Amino acid sequence: LLALGRSLEAVPVIAAALGVLQAPLVAQLVEALDDLPDLRARIAGTLADDPPVLARDGGAIRDGADPEIDRLRGLSRSGKRDISAMEEAERQRTGIGSLKIRFNRVFGYYIEISRANLHAVPADYIRKQTIAGAERFVTPVLKEFEEQVLHADEHLLALEIARFDALRLDVSQSAPRLQRTAQALATVDVLATLADVAARRNYSKPHLHDGDELSILEGRHPVVETMTPEAFVPNDLALDGLAQQLLVITGPNMGGKSTYLRQTALLCLMAQAGAFVPARQAKLPVVDRIYARVGAADNIARGQSTFMVEMQETASILNTATSRSLVVLDEIGRGTSTFDGLSIAWAVAEHLATNPQSRPKTLFATHYHELTDLADALPGVANAHLLVREWQDQIVFLRKVVPGRSDRSYGIQVARLAGLPPSVIRRAREILTGLEQDELVRGGRPTIAGAATSQGPQQQLGLFQAAADDALRERLRRVDVDTLTPLQALTLLADLKVEAEQ
Repeated sequence: LLALGRSLEAVPVIAAALGVLQAPLVAQLVEALDDLPDLRARIAGTLADDPPVLARDGGAIRDGADPEIDRLRGLSRSGKRDISAMEEAERQRTGIGSLKIRFNRVFGYYIEISRANLHAVPADYIRKQTIAGAERFVTPVLKEFEEQVLHADEHLLALEIARFDALRLDVSQSAPRLQRTAQALATVDVLATLADVAARRNYSKPHLHDGDELSILEGRHPVVETMTPEAFVPNDLALDGLAQQLLVITGPNMGGKSTYLRQTALLCLMAQAGAFVPARQAKLPVVDRIYARVGAADNIARGQSTFMVEMQETASILNTATSRSLVVLDEIGRGTSTFDGLSIAWAVAEHLATNPQSRPKTLFATHYHELTDLADALPGVANAHLLVREWQDQIVFLRKVVPGRSDRSYGIQVARLAGLPPSVIRRAREILTGLEQDELVRGGRPTIAGAATSQGPQQQLGLFQAAADDALRERLRRVDVDTLTPLQALTLLADLKVEAEQ
């Protein structure tokens, strides 16, 4: 409550600072600000400047707030001073210098005397308790004093709690006014923060319109640019509902594809929330929804795999997106086999680009380079990629989005940057070479470059097992299992085993 009162003291200062602004929204906020002077005065006049955490600890009500509380508090304070005077008087009367008057919640006030001084105890002392090394006594005067002080303390605490509860009731009855003021202050806080960030980070005012054009010049990610140690690389984007409605984005991992997708969605969201955006210039359409299928996560509790979750989210996008929507898709189809994933990704992109009911503006990041062929087959589909430069067998991520398709994925170079052992990297290069050259083993499956030339008994196996010998397959194909006797089956099995070993 004390913090609430101090916060209300700042409301007139905030209202005065906002009063010089001419914006209609600011004028509405100033009008909604209520510093509740009556409640503020009651809080300031009731609570102590440094109250305890709990009212039951006592001392929550300031001096002067209540005459009866002041009287009882004075009695309690003087009683504690009287205890010290009584203790000194008893020392003088008994001649026991170590005599002490103490208090606990079980016995109240008592006089404690060591065993060595028991011979000097006066006759009016009443033994209360024996402890190791000492005896505890009370006197009629001490008991009378205890009743006065403890009664005053108990009554004082009860009055303080009652006064505190009355103040809480006053505050609760003012809740509607407090909530209106809190809502107005929250809006002021958001607007002031957005203005401060926009000024410090060189944001620009976006142009919102009802058309289809989505144009961003030198856009930046509002969070990543504040966290990266190097200078953030801004990027442009141009989408519309016709010539460039779906953008297929390729490039290596760590190249910046996901950041590019997310910053586009964030800029659209910030603009429609009324904020300036991190870009040199932004012309943005009003969108009805922003769909984001990014990242990967299992739903273990429901028994759903990463791929199932991905497909469910993709299905929701395809079933509900409209031509006024913005869709960002990152690596659709990567959770299953290559051909299945490619087929699904292709079909999803094709649907988004050709569905007559809804053609949302779409950013489609992928490692399936085959999807770049969509730009040649469908109107409204374009390609973009993240620039990478190779230097002395190293790769440098330039983080720049440029038109066109990427020539390769640079996955092995990224794996090396991640710390995979050199032997694994070398083997991966051999496998990649074989796959790129489309070398085949018997049965038509690709083999691995260098596997056939390895020396010694520890020869590296090919990536795929060779198919069974054609003759063996043909012989098995001709077997009529319905007419085969058990003896014939065993004989045939033995023959096939010998042929296979040869």
